[in-house]
Amino acid sequence: MQWADGRLEPFQVREPEQQTIPFVFNSPHSGRFYPPEFLAASRLDALNIRRSEDHYVDELFSDAPHLGAPLLIAHFPRAYLDVNREPYELDPRMFEDALPSFANIGSMRVAGGLGTVPRIVAENMEIYARRMPVADALSRIEVLYKPYHACLRRLIARTHARFGFSVLIDCHSMPGNIRIAGSDTRPDFIIGDRYGTSASAELSRAALHILEDLGFNAVRNKPYAGGFITEHYGRPVRGLHALQIEINRSLYVDEATLEKRADFEVVATALSLFMRQMIDFADEFSIESTLAAE
Repeated sequence: MQWADGRLEPFQVREPEQQTIPFVFNSPHSGRFYPPEFLAASRLDALNIRRSEDHYVDELFSDAPHLGAPLLIAHFPRAYLDVNREPYELDPRMFEDALPSFANIGSMRVAGGLGTVPRIVAENMEIYARRMPVADALSRIEVLYKPYHACLRRLIARTHARFGFSVLIDCHSMPGNIRIAGSDTRPDFIIGDRYGTSASAELSRAALHILEDLGFNAVRNKPYAGGFITEHYGRPVRGLHALQIEINRSLYVDEATLEKRADFEVVATALSLFMRQMIDFADEFSIESTLAAE
């Protein structure tokens, strides 16, 4: 399955030489390869179409394979297809013809223009110059969405089988103007665990404390508690934990130009330390869980 005129796969797994830790890292929104026909159909220019990217998040977490965990990376952009949605969250306002009966047209994400095939990027910037055929959206789901999730499921299942439990870290970035409701606080990081349903409280607290010890302002679940991936793959009672991490992109990207800031490597180094310390905690967590079970 080729992407971008055969030059690139639509997604890839960067594997360690040997998986030595019960982690899977996932970067579903950092894709920055835009098909020419998609750009031609858009009313946005080459810069504004990128406003929904989780800019360079795949690079920020690039140490994951060196630490012993696989890193799954989407190369297709979120504006083209969003794998952090149900497979058929589709907006009927976007299409020339009727959607199939199984499409979810009533979700909050669809209402906001951010379905599986998004209608907008960033602050209500319409992507398309005209309505598109439903067949185009269904093709993206078959060719990209379903294989991507099949790959993610395999990585999680393999990890769980090998170690007895698994921790999925779903890696994202957020706009720099995000504030905590009722305050002027702009968090550096948000850890999402679907309000305690997608991962153990111990793992969530460990992630927060590690980030705080590294000098960041970190909060939990507000305003981002985790999307479809966190909700769908997190089953802590079965030893399947899923955490979403949102990074304030103003820490490392100029949000006007989307160029890396001088502090990019500082943030990348901090995230490498975060991953290492989460790995250390998971070792202890695994031992304590085993003892508790006995």
